[in-house]
Amino acid sequence: MSSAITCCEHPDPLRGDNVLNCHNDGQGRKKAGQARSSSSSPVIYGILDVPPWYLCIFLGIQHFLTALGGLVAVPLILAKDLCLQHDPLTQSYLISTIFFVSGLCTLLQVFLGVRLPILQGGTFAFVAPSLAMLSLPAWKCPEWTFNASLVNTSSPEFTEEWQKRIRELQGAIMVASCVQMLVGFSGLIGFLMRFIGPLTIAPTISLVALPLFDSAGNNAGIHWGIAAMTIFLIVLFSQYLKNVAVPVPIYGGKKKCHMSKFYLFQVFPVLLALCISWLLCFVLTVTNALPTAPTAYGHLARTDTKGDVLSQAPWFRFPYPGQWGLPTISLAGVFGIVAGVISSMVESVGDYYACARLVGAPPPPRHAVNRGIGIEGLGCLLAGAWGTGNGTTSYSENVGALGITRVGSRMVMVAAGCLLLLMGVFGKIGAAFATIPTPVIGGMFLVMFGVITAVGISNLQYVDMNSSRNLFIFGFSIYCGLAIPSWVNKNSEMLQTGILQLDQVIQVLLTTGMFVGGFLGFFLDNTIPGSLEERGLLVWNQIQEESEETTKALEVYRLPCGIGTKSCTSPCTQYLPFWPRLEAGKETSRRMCAQISAYRGLVTLAHRICCHIQCARPGASPESTQHTVESGLIST
Repeated sequence: MSSAITCCEHPDPLRGDNVLNCHNDGQGRKKAGQARSSSSSPVIYGILDVPPWYLCIFLGIQHFLTALGGLVAVPLILAKDLCLQHDPLTQSYLISTIFFVSGLCTLLQVFLGVRLPILQGGTFAFVAPSLAMLSLPAWKCPEWTFNASLVNTSSPEFTEEWQKRIRELQGAIMVASCVQMLVGFSGLIGFLMRFIGPLTIAPTISLVALPLFDSAGNNAGIHWGIAAMTIFLIVLFSQYLKNVAVPVPIYGGKKKCHMSKFYLFQVFPVLLALCISWLLCFVLTVTNALPTAPTAYGHLARTDTKGDVLSQAPWFRFPYPGQWGLPTISLAGVFGIVAGVISSMVESVGDYYACARLVGAPPPPRHAVNRGIGIEGLGCLLAGAWGTGNGTTSYSENVGALGITRVGSRMVMVAAGCLLLLMGVFGKIGAAFATIPTPVIGGMFLVMFGVITAVGISNLQYVDMNSSRNLFIFGFSIYCGLAIPSWVNKNSEMLQTGILQLDQVIQVLLTTGMFVGGFLGFFLDNTIPGSLEERGLLVWNQIQEESEETTKALEVYRLPCGIGTKSCTSPCTQYLPFWPRLEAGKETSRRMCAQISAYRGLVTLAHRICCHIQCARPGASPESTQHTVESGLIST
């Protein structure tokens, strides 16, 4: 899958003899000072590029579809423990709410956070502690809620049953989010980055995707034929047909209507594959080629299995904070969610570096990482206030999509965020997208997770992999990140301490592969003796330092509208861990001016000293005296 994250030989998707260049002075104009990739092959659209508006919309839809499986899965997983398994209408409300909050948090992250094109959405790191909290005796659903014939979804009694549970989740998430905001905005994450190198980042990113093989395989296994076709189409479009130009009619420019060449397969491989597979499932459903019996193999590949969501969802519904009532707080829930926050932060830091690598941007400096984690904490606070039953985090699936499409424009993610907001308001449209068959999503995940794993391993290029020390650290971290969570899931009763809150924290941490592998990599890399060059920190820290000072890094990661560089430049703000530094050009000019002034001062001082020496030594020539004094001062 390494070729999936390299870039093609055609940096412009529109080319030809008679072509409308999408990088001209129109919508597709590139900004000056665009940060280029350090790799040998550039991306199609870099982080500062602005593609044409129609490409932004279609690419935004592709990112939405990529995240759709995870966004929809989180509310559906929680539905049973929230007593909502027989209330699909409320489930659709939760789905719309998580769409809306994910769009809002994505825009906050792109404009005010780390400023990389990373989509924000529901996090599976919060699912385990949420289910653990809802499994407590006080929050177990009554038996009558499991019987569809006894459930009246419009009754006040049933409404109170599920709303009091989601209010408990809201309170725990809002308190835990304050911890994440404190860690981010205080600079603690940025401080820890001094000790986090490639041997920590590599297993963390790889274990984001590796443990999900079971979920991706189960989704694809609903109908391996449909899943295999989806995989085949994604690989065909993104690898074999990426350099094939498709003639398309273009209206505009001097020639008005004319034909142009567009690299369609290179830009929209995932979207095209999903649409074709979705259409095939629809045809097989209409012709009853797929089984109609719910227990038959392949039944969930039908497009009518989720028809209830589409028919019952309202056309318009605007989610708002406190829509389920005033949140409540319990100590057990807070401790569990805090454990999920820790795992989420480790994953997000890894995603930042993976995303920067794929879009050709410099590695994020410390102030950008601090700001990104702080904004994610703010996003979790908003998710708790709106009542999604979950928090928000960076979506690794969309980082994988960046590696395949090689379109890293920030404006594309803005379009995806706006689309998520619309999906949260227009219930019917969001419900329609939710009808994508499960094996289609499973096939897409198999490709995406493979790319994410490869991106994590690619960080080892900075490390001496001929060293037995490094081989041990990486191999042991990866293997324990897979083995320990598997054992804990099967033997959770053996870790009982008698303190419920502590049991929840231990179980959540030890069942999160990325936390186990990342922690072992961090601990072993910082305790086992090894040179900076052997550990990869020599090159890694050099990249970090260059990232802090270069014009590219400052242009990519600075706040919008010149905040911190042209306005709000008070000396006090420069001490804030999340505040951007002065522009590199201004800083360099200031240093050069200081050096020139110092040199002029030395020369003036030299003239004065030589005059005194000349008076004391009449036989010495003025030129030799001045040269001797200037040479001594300059060398000093």
